[in-house]
Amino acid sequence: MDTTDHHVVVLGATRKPERYANQAIRLLREKGFRNITPVHPTLKKSEGLAVTNSLADIKQPVGTLTLYVGTARLSTMIDDILDLEPARVIFNPGTESPLLQQALDDAGILWEEACTLVLLRTGQF
Repeated sequence: MDTTDHHVVVLGATRKPERYANQAIRLLREKGFRNITPVHPTLKKSEGLAVTNSLADIKQPVGTLTLYVGTARLSTMIDDILDLEPARVIFNPGTESPLLQQALDDAGILWEEACTLVLLRTGQF
């Protein structure tokens, strides 16, 4: 995988360093990913990166969408996620959503239940 060009969107970005979404952004950068879009409705920056406030604002193709928001919030974002047309979606622990997973299946979008941090650390991302 070309880490320079692969666009990774981190849905549920945060400034809190102990949170997994924040750790994912740091580890992505550490592993050479340069095209990272953190998403949060009100934040301006996360780990020095500009934060996009809505999935609908992302115009560039997405290689990986990694999820760090709960199932209840995801159910309101299904259309935005489908419109984004990511190549794949990672459901991190606690974000599993049968409704979204079925919608992704119907749209032909690959998804997996996995931990982004583990995938990155083991070279499986």
